[in-house]
Amino acid sequence: MSRKISCNPKAIKDAVNANLLPILTVSGVTGGVVLGLILRYSREEPWTKREIMYVGYIGELFLRALKALIIPLIVSSLVSAIGSLDLTLSKKIGLRAICYYLTTTVLAVVLGIILVVTIHPGKGSDEGIKKAGEARSVYTPDLLMDLPRNFFPPNLIQACFETHKTVIVEPNMEDLVNDTLPPKSDWDIKSEYARAMNIMGLVSFATVLGLALSTLDARGKPLLEFFQSLSDASMVITSWLIWISPIGILFLVASMMIEMEDFSVMLGQLGMYFGTVVLGIFIHGFIVLPVLYTVFTRKLPFRFLANMGQAYITAFATASSSGTLPVTFQCLEEKNHIDRRVTRFVIPIGATINMDGTALYEAVAAIFIAQVRGIALSIGQVVAISITATAAAIGAAGIPQAGLVTMVMVLDVVGLPAEDMTLIIAVDWLLDRFRTMINVLGDSIGAGLVYELSKKELEQLNVNANGDVDRPSNEIGLDAVESSKM
Repeated sequence: MSRKISCNPKAIKDAVNANLLPILTVSGVTGGVVLGLILRYSREEPWTKREIMYVGYIGELFLRALKALIIPLIVSSLVSAIGSLDLTLSKKIGLRAICYYLTTTVLAVVLGIILVVTIHPGKGSDEGIKKAGEARSVYTPDLLMDLPRNFFPPNLIQACFETHKTVIVEPNMEDLVNDTLPPKSDWDIKSEYARAMNIMGLVSFATVLGLALSTLDARGKPLLEFFQSLSDASMVITSWLIWISPIGILFLVASMMIEMEDFSVMLGQLGMYFGTVVLGIFIHGFIVLPVLYTVFTRKLPFRFLANMGQAYITAFATASSSGTLPVTFQCLEEKNHIDRRVTRFVIPIGATINMDGTALYEAVAAIFIAQVRGIALSIGQVVAISITATAAAIGAAGIPQAGLVTMVMVLDVVGLPAEDMTLIIAVDWLLDRFRTMINVLGDSIGAGLVYELSKKELEQLNVNANGDVDRPSNEIGLDAVESSKM
């Protein structure tokens, strides 16, 4: 007896609509790789930087539009989320998130150290490793002290596009005695502002403002409603951008494939280093973190991880966890149905301080360079690397290749010069995309885990609500997406 197959048009339409965006996004990545390889080998002479810029132009426009949403999303999300919760619940959610971030970052560093010591990718010498770029003269205490400085920006408008950094000025050779450079601690000091968004400063201000509004009750409600409306409007714009993301990702990936200098770099000693980092990233992202999620929530993570696919791909294409924030929100709230009071609280903070991929990479990179230089590390030095890599990852900005700046701190612990960082720059651009993807994955699992642990408190808050604080709806972005399909 033959089984009759249902051809209900509505069911078919619903199935296509449910899977259309993931299909288009994967097609964008695949198409970008194919287009990039075709263009790369379509002629013998290398492509110029201007030609590569032309190929990636549409992707650049998409990336700029996505980054334009970072500030309104971070500030409005944190203020509205914290302002909508009572202080007791805010403390509990914040404490759970911080504990998760610290635990996973330490686990990532330990995993990286175990892998690099076991695989020993730096066996040999630096012969054949092409140095690239140059390192900036920095002093580790300055890097550490710049973190709190950026948490307290003197000008919030300036924090939207500049980050403070301390610079040490190398003495002129003419002023030296016996042509001997004094120690870095004796060099002149000056303050500069780099052209990079001070996410930490904006997060700290939004957190304090949200806490202040939560204590004002009715007097703070008008301003709180403003930030809630701004947050909802930002998510509507995000929903529109999501549907053009496959096109932007296609051209970003194509330009990336053309720009790649030499595939043979991956076959030598740097290839071993590259493979070690990628192996560690995937073990941490797809084994360690899902296991933690399963243990604490008693739920299998497969559907949760699959629903975050759009965020992973965007993170890989943009190499920016901050730039991926709008997409992360959309995936968590509309696909995984995480309460927006949790996502808007946990994710902006996570994008600032939770850098599992960066922590693992910096630990592996420092020990790899020491192995290449033939330096035997003591247990104490390895422990120092783990602590410094954790601190460096927390201080790394959510922008492309920010880990290279904080990498100097880790090298300093081993007694290696900052110039040795140039040994790994040749493959850092690609590793940066993998570690950003895992940074976003770690933030997402953290939001899901904190939500599951906070469900009872959130439900109690809904029951006790007297009308002054309404439970934010998760349907705003979904309605916009549905209307865009019509």
